[in-house]
Amino acid sequence: MEEARCDTGADVDAVFAALADPTRRAVIGRLAQEPLSASALAGELPVSRQAVAKHLAALDRAGLVSARREGRETRYTLTPAPLAEAMRWMDDVGAEWDARLAKLAERR
Repeated sequence: MEEARCDTGADVDAVFAALADPTRRAVIGRLAQEPLSASALAGELPVSRQAVAKHLAALDRAGLVSARREGRETRYTLTPAPLAEAMRWMDDVGAEWDARLAKLAERR
């Protein structure tokens, strides 16, 4: 099966794979409020700092977070563009199905 891509070429499959994990969704929710370090995130989540770092790496591969070094810490920020692109992809698929269902309803 071909990978789903948005208009900008972002890999929607990677975004959905990243969002499949509840801890990663919690990280995204937290980063939507403010940039945080892995240590700060680990202090708020029921997982270790090492586990948070692995989740952040997965989110980074999907393009959902960006990292910026501040002194001795690295702060992570949510990158919302891939989420918006995934939502557009879902809207497009939904519109296709709506059109198909409308055609079926016309045939009745």
